[in-house]
Amino acid sequence: MPASLCDTWDIMSNVNLEGYMTALGISPCLRKIALTVKMKKVIEQQGDLYTIKTTSKVKNYTIAFRVGQEFEEFTKGLDNRRVKSLVTWEGNKLVCEQIGEKKNRGWAHWIEEDKLHLELYCEGEVCKQIFKKNANE
Repeated sequence: MPASLCDTWDIMSNVNLEGYMTALGISPCLRKIALTVKMKKVIEQQGDLYTIKTTSKVKNYTIAFRVGQEFEEFTKGLDNRRVKSLVTWEGNKLVCEQIGEKKNRGWAHWIEEDKLHLELYCEGEVCKQIFKKNANE
C-alpha cells in the first residue's frame, strides 16, 4: 500500500508553473498573479473518497473522487474546462488522467522523503511542485 497522502501541506518549490499554465491557455495576467501565490494542499480520505483542497489567498480549488471511478470535472477557477477524469494508483503515485480539449493532461501526487510531490502536465509542459507538512497542523 502506498504511503498516505493525507495531511496539510505547504508549497516549497514550484518549477515551470508558467509553462503549464500557458499550455492550458491561461491569460498572461492570471499567470502573473498565480506565480506570486503561496499554495496549501489539504488531502483527506474518508473510506474510498479522496478530497484534495488547494487553497491560497487568491483562489481555492477542491476535487473529490474515488480511485478507479471516472468522473466529470469542471476545472472552475483554473482553466474553466470540462474534462473526464480518472484517478488510479500507479505504484506509489496517485495519478489522474484528464481527457478533454487539451491533450496529455493530468497530474500525479506521491510521497518522497516526507515531502508531497505533484507533477501537473498538459501538452508536453510539466510543472513540478514540492510541498512540506504544515507545522501548525
